[in-house]
Amino acid sequence: MSDEFASKSMVEHLVRGGLGFGALVGSIALIPVVGVVSLVLLPLGLVALRGCPMCWAIGLMQTLSRGKLQRSCEDGQCKLTVSGHDAHQGAS
Repeated sequence: MSDEFASKSMVEHLVRGGLGFGALVGSIALIPVVGVVSLVLLPLGLVALRGCPMCWAIGLMQTLSRGKLQRSCEDGQCKLTVSGHDAHQGAS
């Protein structure tokens, strides 16, 4: 499983989300106050979210599952297992 959107820690990921979403909302909400200059926050928000809000959400799921889920592929078949559990547990 590729962790290209995951962060090193949950705190880091949530801080990036707060900054990103805050910048996106601020860029629109501040238009009446400072005009179109507030749109400068838009690309900053996208950078913090690594491209898009959905990318951030995918990264959140990857950060949550990091080290817990493992994918293994053998003979053209892939299995997703929970780390620490035997992949053949319960099989007769």
